[in-house]
Amino acid sequence: MTPSAAAVEGALADVLDPEYPVSVVDMGLVRGVEVVDGTARVTISYCSLGCPCIPMIESDVRERLTRMEGIDRVEIVESYDHWSRERVSPRGLVQLRRAGVG
Repeated sequence: MTPSAAAVEGALADVLDPEYPVSVVDMGLVRGVEVVDGTARVTISYCSLGCPCIPMIESDVRERLTRMEGIDRVEIVESYDHWSRERVSPRGLVQLRRAGVG
């Protein structure tokens, strides 16, 4: 059974941004999720285009999603939408403050 986009996004809440103790979902990096025929397509924007954590984030996203039943393949599409602090969820802002970042 192919998981829903919402289930995939929920699983991505387990993937932390390596620089902050916040998930890529709560950081506002995940811009969209589609699931078709066992392929999860995740659109991600990064805090900066030169972010050295991009390979680590992408590897963690792939590793987490391929553990899901019904996901055989993961495609990551980079979004060039400008990321800003306004994209961080309320929960993410609390986590950043607790970590002394926000």
